[in-house]
Amino acid sequence: MDFVFAIILCLAFAWISIQAFHSFAGRKAIPGKLLPPGPKPFPLIGNLFELGDKPHVSLTKLSQRYGPIISLQLGQVTTVVVSSSTLAKQILRTHDQVFCNRTVPDCVHACNHSYYSLPFLPVSPKWRNLRKICNSHLFSAKILDANKANRRVKVQHLIDDVYESMRAGRAVEIGKAAFATTLNLLSRTIFSVDLADPSSETARKFKENVRGTMEDVGKPNMVDFFPLLRKLDPQGIRRRVTKLNISKGWNQEKGTSMSQDLFTVGTETTSATTEWAMAELLRNPEIMSKAKVELGQMIGKEKLVEEFDIARLPYLQAIIKETFRLHPVAPFLIPRKVESDVEIGGYIVPKGTQVLVNAWAIGRDPDTWDNLDLFKPERFIGSGNEIDIMGRNFELIPFGGGRRICPRLPLAMRMLYLMWGSLINCFDWKLEDGVVPQTMNMEEKFGLTLQIAHPLRAQPKKS
Repeated sequence: MDFVFAIILCLAFAWISIQAFHSFAGRKAIPGKLLPPGPKPFPLIGNLFELGDKPHVSLTKLSQRYGPIISLQLGQVTTVVVSSSTLAKQILRTHDQVFCNRTVPDCVHACNHSYYSLPFLPVSPKWRNLRKICNSHLFSAKILDANKANRRVKVQHLIDDVYESMRAGRAVEIGKAAFATTLNLLSRTIFSVDLADPSSETARKFKENVRGTMEDVGKPNMVDFFPLLRKLDPQGIRRRVTKLNISKGWNQEKGTSMSQDLFTVGTETTSATTEWAMAELLRNPEIMSKAKVELGQMIGKEKLVEEFDIARLPYLQAIIKETFRLHPVAPFLIPRKVESDVEIGGYIVPKGTQVLVNAWAIGRDPDTWDNLDLFKPERFIGSGNEIDIMGRNFELIPFGGGRRICPRLPLAMRMLYLMWGSLINCFDWKLEDGVVPQTMNMEEKFGLTLQIAHPLRAQPKKS
């Protein structure tokens, strides 16, 4: 059986090589216009080797060489990458209608999830209906205000768990704790049960399945670069995601699919940002001290941050913005697909091209920011620094922009401030023995979300 599979795979690659040759040979610019520049592709594989294990970093380096808009051939997929706020604005606002649809990864088709997945559906009446459900019934200010007591209870549970760890002398794994809190909030809202309850076997398996789905979705998939391999699914990613979806009980109904998007995206993005923000404060004790001073003055020490407090905490808001600048959890946002030939930055982006907006590079653009690698919340304080994250300022776009801006943004921001703000106001924190700020490992791990490669563990102390 393995031998037969190998023969089929070889034949498939032979066919792909012929198609790839024709695609390379057929890539011609519209008369008088040029395609964006980029490295010369190799036969068959194109520029796949240019990506490496940290594509956001590799593509940023390529943009420094070729310019803020580049073109690549990733297998059979023509891809354009933009790495400046000016070009991001053209894509997300000026030409939003042309760039509003998505490139859909193969694994998203598992269990027909793509037919009801809000992030990947094309703009259509179905998409508008689901978006309306999100805006009116899930994430409107009125609905969120009505549910704020539920969020407060979940944050209090988080603080209680940290108190138990403090009494026992145990360190807290920040990302894991934030993940559990976010997952419980969402599951309590949708299913009226806490899915992160360690005493529940069903909850434990559900959490493992959610994490497994996110890991598989984040893996590079040969099928996405060579669509002719779709039926073979050589890495088994679609098969594993299908199995995980069935074991979680997801089906093809649109309400279950929307819940899956909430769990897989909402939990990872909020918990990852919480972990990055805490890591930066532990790495920069003077910034931690300033944050605690603001919290003490505005709401009092050892108190939970309430939602009405957020507007009175400008330094905490600046810290979160700086965290998003340096550590956007979705470094390429969600890939877009061009509906028709369009001119961007003086170049032609052909119809059908996959487009990546490199938010990670935009956050490190020397034309916008000074001291690029320095964690400096003060850059967002004061007159003339009113950059927000709502998709209006394209220098900082962790949630995207235009009509496809993430609908979960209002809930994500509330949860982020409540969890992270309460953690630093209710406790003092120190790194585990042997770790000092100067030696903290801040290495990134690329996947569905950009996470810290080595989970952050810190010891809570009485504030």
